[in-house]
Amino acid sequence: MTTLASPVALSAFAQYYALTKPRVIQLIVFCALIGMVLAVPGVPSWREVGVAAVACLGIWLVAGAAAAFNCIIEKSIDAKMKRTAWRPTAKGELGDRQTLLFSATLCALGSALLYFAVNPLTMWLTFATFIGYAVIYTVILKPLTPQNIVIGGASGAMPPVLGWAAMAGNVGPEAIILFLIIFLWTPPHFWALALYRVEDYRKSGLPMLPVTHGNAFTQLMVLLYTFILLAACLLPFIYGMSSWLYLVVAVLLNAGFILHAWWLWRDYSDLLARKTFRFSLIHLSLLFAALLIDHYV
Repeated sequence: MTTLASPVALSAFAQYYALTKPRVIQLIVFCALIGMVLAVPGVPSWREVGVAAVACLGIWLVAGAAAAFNCIIEKSIDAKMKRTAWRPTAKGELGDRQTLLFSATLCALGSALLYFAVNPLTMWLTFATFIGYAVIYTVILKPLTPQNIVIGGASGAMPPVLGWAAMAGNVGPEAIILFLIIFLWTPPHFWALALYRVEDYRKSGLPMLPVTHGNAFTQLMVLLYTFILLAACLLPFIYGMSSWLYLVVAVLLNAGFILHAWWLWRDYSDLLARKTFRFSLIHLSLLFAALLIDHYV
């Protein structure tokens, strides 16, 4: 018996793994973990560490299931866009039946894990997030309105709420604040991407804001949302969730985001749109990392 997997097996694994959109899932689990940590006063016990680990796995599985289901619905759209044409469903390497079975299996495993090993509230909130992203956003909102990112952003903002519920067994005001930050972060983050991918979206037929309202209007919306986001990012300090350490980091990060958005509005270029998109990822990661560090300092 050989100890090495065959190239075919490795290729199949890579195809199914790609369906889960690993980079997106990593950010989802990271945000959920922040919610878990902030829900526990002081240093967590080993039991709480175990619950958090199981919750992360369960959330990863259900989020991966939603991503795979999204690949089925959008396979024809993905095939028209350079950014997504490589996906196994878009290339026809994996069929709808295979992908649907994979998605259902991940969702069932993740839901069972959350229900029996964490708590029912976390399972139901996670399953509702699955429905919100895979059905309400992907099937209904995305092809219907240029405000799809704004409305559908509610699903993407749920991870810290899921994490909080996993550890606290409830959804407190702190979890709502974390939700609000990601909810308001999503439009400027995604519209920056849509600006330099506008031709892809035009070919796909999706009513993204740069396609329906033009680049100039979208650039202005990115700028305005960064100011609203700044207000939301101050809430953890105002509510007493964090100290001056977080406040300083939050102000600096939001100043950087506003500056990028200002440059983008005043003198647009695809290069600057890419830089703004990349900075938005840095912004959210460092913002939540600052909350995490502040929690223990």
